Amino acid sequence: MKGGKSKADTVKTDIRLKSKGAGTGKRQSKKAAKDPNKPKRPASAFFVFMEDFRMQYAIEHPNNKAVSAVGKAGGQKWKSMSEAEKAPYVVKAEKRKTEYNKNMEAYNKKLARGGNGADEEESDKSNSEVNDEEEEEEDGE
Repeated sequence: MKGGKSKADTVKTDIRLKSKGAGTGKRQSKKAAKDPNKPKRPASAFFVFMEDFRMQYAIEHPNNKAVSAVGKAGGQKWKSMSEAEKAPYVVKAEKRKTEYNKNMEAYNKKLARGGNGADEEESDKSNSEVNDEEEEEEDGE
């Protein structure tokens, strides 16, 4: 039979269609869900500088609201600054990094204890004391 498909050709086509998924052409990866209670990473010295620079740039250029323009201007200014001018931002970044390390240590300890990392309200009172107080309130009504 001329021009007809053989059985092997249709099998290959079916396999390719199945492997692509729902026509997206992208592979789906199974990532672990991010913990919303995990501390955020600290900003680098450049980003600490950019926090101040954005405010200053907005005052000097009120009509220019393009994010790319602010980023380019900030990058050029950062490159032109001396180490002495960058020093205050480096110090702020280091301070944030030490705070982040403390928070991560506490977060990891909380996970190691078996908690889920969520901020749980912990009381100095035991459960029995709390239950006793609730019973007294009910009796008093």
